Amino acid sequence: MSSKSDSSFLQFKNVKKSYDQKTLVVKDFNLDVKKGEFVTLLGPSGSGKTTVLMMLAGFESITSGDITIQGESIKRTAPYRRNIGMVFQSYALFPHLTVSENLGYPLSVRKLDKSDIKAKVGNYLKLIELEAFGDRYPGQLSGGQRQRVALARALIYEPRLVLMDEPLGALDKKLREQMQFEISHLHHRLGFTVIYVTHDQTEALTMSSRIAVFNNGVVQQCAPPDDLYERPSNAFVAGFIGENNFISGNVSAHKKKTVSVAVPGGRKIVAQNADVGSGEKNCIISIRPEKIFIQPTAHAYDNEITAKFVARYYVGDFIRYNFRLADRTEITVKVLNDLAAPEFSEDEDAKLVWLTKDCFAFRKERQ
Repeated sequence: MSSKSDSSFLQFKNVKKSYDQKTLVVKDFNLDVKKGEFVTLLGPSGSGKTTVLMMLAGFESITSGDITIQGESIKRTAPYRRNIGMVFQSYALFPHLTVSENLGYPLSVRKLDKSDIKAKVGNYLKLIELEAFGDRYPGQLSGGQRQRVALARALIYEPRLVLMDEPLGALDKKLREQMQFEISHLHHRLGFTVIYVTHDQTEALTMSSRIAVFNNGVVQQCAPPDDLYERPSNAFVAGFIGENNFISGNVSAHKKKTVSVAVPGGRKIVAQNADVGSGEKNCIISIRPEKIFIQPTAHAYDNEITAKFVARYYVGDFIRYNFRLADRTEITVKVLNDLAAPEFSEDEDAKLVWLTKDCFAFRKERQ
């Protein structure tokens, strides 16, 4: 159970940001972050996530609202007095200083004794597994090694909060995945609090305690990764996090937690009601490709539709099927690559099935 001080370690209170005093790029942002959490701000370009990070760092002013750390407002605190570490995509290492000197720099600025600096630098070189690289310069390191040094430099003076702005954006796919693991490992080991900005869904799902999904300056949903993926609160989140199928339909009945929906071809689908109001007649149904099964199947189901086969793609660990409904809505199904994966002829009918708990009904208007 979290204490009161834990739950209010970092708070954004009705924070707004406008550059021209007319248009809000961040609209009434509220978020409580517990000490030791790894919270990711995720969203498309221009959604407001980086602006939030810059206001927290002190590089952008707050138009209205407040940000507090441990109950104290930092709104009028200079950036260098906020005790916040930062890691950037560009690494921001001093090219004329060695790795050890880069790590020692924030400690020397804080007037630590030379012996303490040397000991601490040695500990952090060991922590990031670069003990043999202390005398090298940043230009002599790989991208992954430079990013590890940048991370260690942000942590070495033990800031109360670490901000990361697209820190892995310059790395290739394999190196990104390796660094995701290394950052997560350091976070679990040292317990520092992180606010992380990315537009990469996989990165966010892999590393975060919670994810705040942004769109047009508004947080659409803030929840743990599995909640966001399995229980999206609106159509934007369902479409932005992972892959989803969307089927338009007409609401025929409302129950307490579900709605019945007539879809192309005349079938009735029962879906979890995410945000469809009692008076609304149109909605969008979403089902993830891996939650749909092709008959015959041993999986339980309580919804089914008939669709025409379009294409089959071999992806390696799974096979991707494309189907089409009567109104030409495209449906994607992912099936594990095994001997049971079926074959179809073009335009052949197939029965697609799934469970009510795996599909959601959203308001017709996408947010």
